[in-house]
Amino acid sequence: MSPRRVTNEQVIAATTNWLEKAVIGLNLCPFAKAVHVKQQVRYVVSEAETPEELVEVLRQELEVLAEANPEKTETTLLIHPYVLNDFLDFNDFLDVADALLEELDLDGILQIANFHPDYQFADSEPGDIENYTNRSPYPTLHLLREESIDRAVDAFPDAAAIFDRNMAMMRKLGHEGWYDLLDGKLDPASVKPEQDQ
Repeated sequence: MSPRRVTNEQVIAATTNWLEKAVIGLNLCPFAKAVHVKQQVRYVVSEAETPEELVEVLRQELEVLAEANPEKTETTLLIHPYVLNDFLDFNDFLDVADALLEELDLDGILQIANFHPDYQFADSEPGDIENYTNRSPYPTLHLLREESIDRAVDAFPDAAAIFDRNMAMMRKLGHEGWYDLLDGKLDPASVKPEQDQ
């Protein structure tokens, strides 16, 4: 059964709210702010209801991003509210997405990151707050340029430090803080990660 239908505007508004308050507000990804401020993020809401339909939308969006001027479109968020709502199914689909990159000869040019409302890291429990670093309002495939990732890594070479900082940040924030943040009741600037003892 498909989830309740929402408008594309509602989907994009919820995703933008999450991006601004959590991803950028908590600095979960130090590279997100610049592309957001420059309006270089393309938001695509897919009507796909089957993985097969989503593959075709993904194929089209990968080709669009590969051909786009990076100054205008640096990255794409492909949001798909009506398919792969089960995280395990979503996780399995990532192999299909990577195979599509290779089929299109875009492996090494583009990369696909992923976010999901029920995201769960390996060896974690579903309710662990650390999982929320990758929890978006709707299942989302994030299409990125490899060149952009390389530039970001050059600018911030200790990527492992970002992960560790994010985990500490989420432990300090807690579940209640997470929901207050997204509801606008908590200023992201007030949350500072504690160093693990």
